[in-house]
Amino acid sequence: MTCDSVSKLIPLYFYGELTPDEEDRLEDHLHECAECTSALARQRRLAAALDQRQTETPPLLLEDCRMDLMAAIQGGAPRLEQSSKGPWTLFLEAMGATFVGLNRLQRPVGAVALIALGFFASRFTGSSPTAAPAPADEVFATVRSVRPENAGRVQIAFDETRRRTVSGSMEDQNIQKLLLAAAHEENPAVRVESMGLLKSRAGSGEVRDELLNALVHDANVGVRLEALKGLKPLLADVEVRKTLGQVLKTDDNPAVRMQVVDLLVAQRDDSMVSVLQDVVQKEDNNYIRLKLQKALKDMNASIGTF
Repeated sequence: MTCDSVSKLIPLYFYGELTPDEEDRLEDHLHECAECTSALARQRRLAAALDQRQTETPPLLLEDCRMDLMAAIQGGAPRLEQSSKGPWTLFLEAMGATFVGLNRLQRPVGAVALIALGFFASRFTGSSPTAAPAPADEVFATVRSVRPENAGRVQIAFDETRRRTVSGSMEDQNIQKLLLAAAHEENPAVRVESMGLLKSRAGSGEVRDELLNALVHDANVGVRLEALKGLKPLLADVEVRKTLGQVLKTDDNPAVRMQVVDLLVAQRDDSMVSVLQDVVQKEDNNYIRLKLQKALKDMNASIGTF
């Protein structure tokens, strides 16, 4: 071992993080090197000084960190990465991978495949391959039935769906309608994104209702957390506070319940005392229960219900 490598391993050696073989080799080097032995002594003095340092750690700090980590882990739906490659590019790459071992046949076979693909595309779409839709306006076909006909012909019934891409301001009513529709899509990543954008328009009654609906009914915790962010400016709304109380009682995710408690505490409402008293008796999360107890204490209310 060299002195440079030993100096990097000394902290790991001190805390017992080396393998037995690495420890033996490092100790052999220490027996022969006074400089590295001094470095180990400095490490020991530093650790002893740190052990003597006393800090006042808030009793809820560890639990707080755990809850923040849980919220960060559970708070976002996985984003689905969109391929930047068009269908033609993906097809050509697949063809190339298929015939990668056939170097002498690759070009003619690929050419035949492209000609055949262009022929069938023109027969079924009525256009030439060069007139294929742009990636932003792709057409997808769903085959419903296939029936043979006379003279070697075949009849195929299919539905076409055309993908469109639009852009515009959040002030645009069409954009808002599409975002409201996106809040009900099957893909949770789409729902999370729509909630994140709709929250800037929470003043609209239609958007407010959609945020409340997502908070109560959406199965994805990331969507519910985004809906909570959008409802934060609406805490003066009685219906919003009533829904928050309902969610505090029924939501099975502690990260969501924790955020609801924070919102209810921020908007003091004596009518919510009975809700907090009821929940504090049933809450199984220690951190949330402590927050509820503190909120009731600040409101000069008892912990139990009567």
